This record gives sequence, structure tokens and C-alpha cells, in this order.
Amino acid sequence: MNKQVVQQYYGDILKSSSDLRTDACTTDAAPPRHVREALARVHDAVSERYYGCGLAIPAELEGLRVLDLGCGAGRDVYALASLVGPGGHVTGVDMTAEQLAVAWAYETWHAVALGYASPNTRFVEGELEKLDALDLEPASFDLIISNCVINLCTDKPAAFRAAHRLLKPGGELYFSDVYADRRIPADLVRDPVLYGECLSGALYWGDYQAVAIAAGFGDPRVVDHRPLAILDPVLKARVGPIRFASVTARLFKLDGLEPACEDYGQAVIYRGGVEGMEDVFTLDGEHHIEQGRAFPVCGNTLAMLTGTRFARYFDVVGTGERHYGLFPGCAAPDVFAAAGLPAQAPVGGCC
Repeated sequence: MNKQVVQQYYGDILKSSSDLRTDACTTDAAPPRHVREALARVHDAVSERYYGCGLAIPAELEGLRVLDLGCGAGRDVYALASLVGPGGHVTGVDMTAEQLAVAWAYETWHAVALGYASPNTRFVEGELEKLDALDLEPASFDLIISNCVINLCTDKPAAFRAAHRLLKPGGELYFSDVYADRRIPADLVRDPVLYGECLSGALYWGDYQAVAIAAGFGDPRVVDHRPLAILDPVLKARVGPIRFASVTARLFKLDGLEPACEDYGQAVIYRGGVEGMEDVFTLDGEHHIEQGRAFPVCGNTLAMLTGTRFARYFDVVGTGERHYGLFPGCAAPDVFAAAGLPAQAPVGGCC
């Protein structure tokens, strides 16, 4: 049932972002200048059908092969097409024909606007639960993004497993999505408006952690988060005390990541050079690394910096031959926290 609900909601009911009844599928993130410029190059007819809940565009994209899961009308695909350059490529997957019709209609327009000899984009119709059935080569993508779509999947673990299979070693899944502070009751899951508004399909935050790790993504990291407001009083009454949060997260395909943050007496020094992060490199919400300054890191963080596309920007201090126990101050943010609300116990590892 939910597949038909999503197709109808995003194909027939929503004509633009102004039709939304909550702020779940909206974004208040302030992107760096080069990303703002890329977004400004996207045709208005595509941008007005954007329903993302965060900024699912990470740093250091030149030349990458990127996959956008649930690309909709293609806003992020076309922004990424600009950022990866003519040597990169972006594939978008979506199951809603009406959305893809808009994306296809402007493919040549964007290639011409970017000065490319031919489009560096591709759009594929298909379901995120059945990515294995699509013409997508395993271990062929450097980066997979998704923007407020995985919550709409009926089989979320399948989407995470497929993403892991499609990534190259050292690649990452960088995505924004909506989560709940408890498991959603079945009657709310069946509500077509709550589901279409990205609320009642939301994973319980604790289940997300388990699903990501089971798919092969060790040590999930939170980049940004915000509590969600439900604007419609009827919908607000329906969900009652359930709290929702929009979270931008990153998951790396790296072997050997440990369940906790372990201290090996190592540090990194950021050389600078990543566009939009010239002075401070942000790995996640807990790791803001100033250029030129030694920054102590756990073994997992070191792997995320040196076993990925970011390796050339960091020098490593220490051999890592000796173990010193747990990294001090290891904690993860409470993504549901807001003024006046009690903090919950941290879940997941993040030094």
C-alpha cells in the first residue's frame, strides 16, 4: 500500500514544496558558497519540486561517480552534476514517473548550461527496495546520497544493504532523513498523509543504528540534526508525544571499524584545501578539525579520514602500534534535543 501512497502523494498531490503540511521535507541548512552556486544553476522547474529534509551534498566531489537514491525531479542530481565536473557522473533513481518526467525534460538544458558536451547525468526508474534489479554495477560508486527518501521505503534494510554493495571500498553513503524517538504505531504507518509527509515511515533512531551496522556500515556518524515541527494541528494531534528529527548522516564503507572509539595515541593535521572547508574540516558534528593544528582522533575517525577520498588532505601523527583503551569523551548527540526537552542517553559511538 505505501508504495502507491508515495507515488500518488509525490506524483499527484504535491505540486511544489508549498503544498507540504509539515517541515519534515524542507531544509534550513546554509550550504557553503560553491554549493549555493551549484544549486542556483538548477532550473526553477526542477527546484520547485524539491522535498529534501537536509543538505545531502558533502565536500570534495570533483570527478566522483555519484548515485542519488530517490532523486525526485533531480535538484540534487543537477547540483552534483555541476560539482563533480565533466569528469564525474551522477545517476538518479526514483520510482515516481511524474517526478522523473521533470528530470528528463531538463537533462539537455542543464548540460548546455554547464558547458558540457553531453549530459553527465542519468535517470533510472526503480524502487530503492529493489536496487539489485536495476542496471547499477556493484562497487562502482564513490558516493551515494539520499535526501528524505529512505523513510518512505517499505524495506529499509534492503536499501542500506544495496547501498553498501554499490559503493566502492572507502566510499560513503551521505544522506538526510527523518527519524522518530520511538517505533511508530501501525495505525499511523497506514495514514497516507503522515506517511507521505515523511513522518510515519520514519525509522526509530535506535533501529537505524542497528540497520546501518548490520548492512556493513560501522560507526554511523551524525553531521547535522534538527527537531522537526508539525505545522498542521490535525497531524500534530495524530502523532501525539512522538518526537521527530531530521538528521544528516554519513556512513563509510570501510573494513575494520570498531564498535567503540578506541584510542591508539594518534592525531591528524589538516593541510587545508577542501573547498568550503578551507580553515576547518568538518567530518561530523563532533569533529571540526582546524587547519595546521594537531587533532587527536580515535582509530575509526582516522580510518574515515585516511581511507577515503579525504586522505590527501591529512598528515598522521603517531604509529598506532599501542592501544590506550577507549577514546576519552566518546559520546553521540541526542538528535531529538530541543530547548526545554530532556536529553536522552547517547546511542552509538563517536569520539
